[in-house]
Amino acid sequence: QVQLVESGGGLVQAGGSLKLSCAASGTANRINAMGWYRQAPEKQRELVARISSLGFRNYADSVKGRFTISRDNAKTTVYLQMNSLKPEDTAVYYCNAVVAGPMNLLDYWGQGTQVTVSS
Repeated sequence: QVQLVESGGGLVQAGGSLKLSCAASGTANRINAMGWYRQAPEKQRELVARISSLGFRNYADSVKGRFTISRDNAKTTVYLQMNSLKPEDTAVYYCNAVVAGPMNLLDYWGQGTQVTVSS
């Protein structure tokens, strides 16, 4: 079992910045990748950014050049630095961890943190 605790959401004006954090506990040493997804009202959840256990990063096209995903040396905390925020970035942001289970990969999710960007 892995528990994910997010923090750092809030309200910011367009052009501003926020930094999200997600701390993993439990069997965190079996994490393959961690990432951030977001879901806006009446829209599907979408990948924002992800970092693999080897450090490979990928980003949604809509956030490239503005958002940066990083993690701590223990690979149990992941961060999302969000710069030049736009109103369309408004959503609930969810932390995700992909963990190696005994037979397959398992997905774990945080409770979500609201990010609201005002115009």
